[in-house]
Amino acid sequence: MAQTGGRSGGRQGPLVADKRYKAAAAAPKAKAKPAARKRRKPSRPQRRHGLIVGTLLGLLRMVWRVIWGIGWRVGAVTALILGLATFYFYSQMPEVSTLLDARQRGSVTLLDRDGKVYAWRGETFGGQITAENVSPFLKDAVVATEDRRFFSHFGVSPRGIASAVRINLSEGRGPLEGNGGSTITQQVAKLLCLGVPYDPKQWKTEAAYEDDCRSGGVKRKIKEIPFALAMEFKYSKNEILTIYLNRAYMGAGARGFEAASQRYFGKSAANVNPAEAAMLAGLLKAPSRYAPTSNLKRSQDRASMVLALMREQGFLTAAQHAEAKAHPAQLSQAAQARAGGYFADWVMDSGPDFLTTETTEDVIIHTTLDQRLQRAAETALADVFATKVKEGSKAEAAVVVMSADGAVRAMVGGRQSKVSGAFNRATQARRQTGSTFKPFVYAAALDLGYTPDTLVEDAPLTINVKGSGPWSPQNYSRNYKGLVTLTEALAHSLNTATVRVSEAVGRDAVRRVATDFGFASDLAKGPAVALGVSESTLLEMTGAFAGILNGGSSVQPYGLIDLRLKGDDQPLIDQIGGIGERVISERAARELTYMMMQVIDHGTGTRARLPGREVAGKSGTTQAARDAWFIGFTADYVTGVWLGYDDNTPLTGVTGGGLPAEIWQAVMTRVEDGLAPLPLPKADPSEWRTTAAPTYPAQTTTSAPPQPQVAPQTEKDLAERILEEVLGTLLGN
Repeated sequence: MAQTGGRSGGRQGPLVADKRYKAAAAAPKAKAKPAARKRRKPSRPQRRHGLIVGTLLGLLRMVWRVIWGIGWRVGAVTALILGLATFYFYSQMPEVSTLLDARQRGSVTLLDRDGKVYAWRGETFGGQITAENVSPFLKDAVVATEDRRFFSHFGVSPRGIASAVRINLSEGRGPLEGNGGSTITQQVAKLLCLGVPYDPKQWKTEAAYEDDCRSGGVKRKIKEIPFALAMEFKYSKNEILTIYLNRAYMGAGARGFEAASQRYFGKSAANVNPAEAAMLAGLLKAPSRYAPTSNLKRSQDRASMVLALMREQGFLTAAQHAEAKAHPAQLSQAAQARAGGYFADWVMDSGPDFLTTETTEDVIIHTTLDQRLQRAAETALADVFATKVKEGSKAEAAVVVMSADGAVRAMVGGRQSKVSGAFNRATQARRQTGSTFKPFVYAAALDLGYTPDTLVEDAPLTINVKGSGPWSPQNYSRNYKGLVTLTEALAHSLNTATVRVSEAVGRDAVRRVATDFGFASDLAKGPAVALGVSESTLLEMTGAFAGILNGGSSVQPYGLIDLRLKGDDQPLIDQIGGIGERVISERAARELTYMMMQVIDHGTGTRARLPGREVAGKSGTTQAARDAWFIGFTADYVTGVWLGYDDNTPLTGVTGGGLPAEIWQAVMTRVEDGLAPLPLPKADPSEWRTTAAPTYPAQTTTSAPPQPQVAPQTEKDLAERILEEVLGTLLGN
């Protein structure tokens, strides 16, 4: 049955074993055939190329093997060096907080009388900001402008470098000249100078050090790569961006975006809108060129390009982009004043260098400046020159506005008011004062007992000046009025009458009064001192007139109220200047004020009238009209105006009572706008009695004119003076 089952094909389990055994038995035969075929195969493939082509291909294969062998070894060595350099830089990197303010010198922030910032000096640092707390618009603007792939690359962007090389070559430059393809991380590496600290022994200036840090070239690029990689390993992306936001130079002396935002917009970088953010980010390309204080229109055009990039990259919606384009960023009032101009320069000079121009600390200076009055002075001067001065004129002008205690409220040192470091004609130009000096001649007389009604002769006069010969002053009009009061003599600026008063009271008395009122320069020794031949600055002259307004006490003009280190409560320096010692009696000051009011009402200063307001002042014109002055005051302020040419070219058709008086009137109209009219501290004519003075001969040749009558309390002084002159004559001095 078993056999029958085997024949019938109904195999079950035994057939499995049979199949296995048969397969095993057949295996040797199956292996033998392939083995025989392998032995018949040729050991090398059949040649498909000719001899020459085959030789060339063989050479190429050999060259490739050599290049590959060298290449991977060089690559490995380069990677090892790069890794070691990266690790070295990584190990040297400090905490982020120590890298945010790298200035070697401090800054000076100047505040006005109300405590508002109006000027800066040095490189200011507005305070630390971070990528997390800065305005998101500003963060996006910086990334969109400088490095759109900042948050995705590893510190170096090969694509960016390749693109920069292509652009440079297409524009005819070297591959690494111009566009560098630097990422923000690489730019931070430059700002950190690749970890090399500033050494004053090696670098002449900090600027030279920074120029070297920013220099390009292959070597610099090679050094940047491991430093940038190390930064990426050491810091987060936001920390790298934080360093960038704090260290980047933003023009106009602002270091970092916070300082720039405060300087240009008067707000924190955390609060800027898209238009302002775009303007700030646009500065990174060329801070000095695109600074809005340098050229606002150019800065706005650059900001428009940044806004387009922000919109293109999805950082702004269509509505936000349109709004920012329609309303471009505008400067704050403080920024419009640039660096505070002449006033800020003057205040900086009033403090010690180690706390101002050379400070290593951040300093805050509280000053006397009134920004409203400063704008009033600047606009008035500009308007007068635009409407009343010939176009193209090179004439210059200066204006000082001061309180009666010497606190300077406004200062314009030239027609170009928005400047810094320029020649200040209000404080640096020493010019002859002309007839603006005459009030101090009359101040000396009034203090000795003369009254505004004391009579003096206005007639031709010749004085024999020892060593110089005869000197004959003349009136500007060449006419003479005969016997006049001191009030009339001052109101009409009569030269011969003023010289007679000066000679009567004594030149020494005149020089003493003028010097005590603030004339710092040496005054002339001869009789011409009465006519203002001595030199002074506009600031000194205005301060001297302030002494008349305040009742006869000297003042030292000042702009600094206090100076302190940033963050300190106690000042290092308190107010420099103010009211000093009494020079003339209060009675004399009030009488002189009355006399100077007549200058405005009936004399040479009528163009300076302010309707509805009491004004006192004096005009002045020097020899050959090289200088023209007008200085006057209301109950609120004293203002001085000077007009002339820097090279002493004579003015044409200008006197102190003309254009300078008109400038004064324009300035004071704006200054007094909104202020209630107040009476001047003047004397009442009923307070004095007329004192008749002896008249002089029509022509007098003398070295010591006879003395008019004076108050009894001055007789001792006059006797001593006469005795000195007699002794001097006898001794031949």
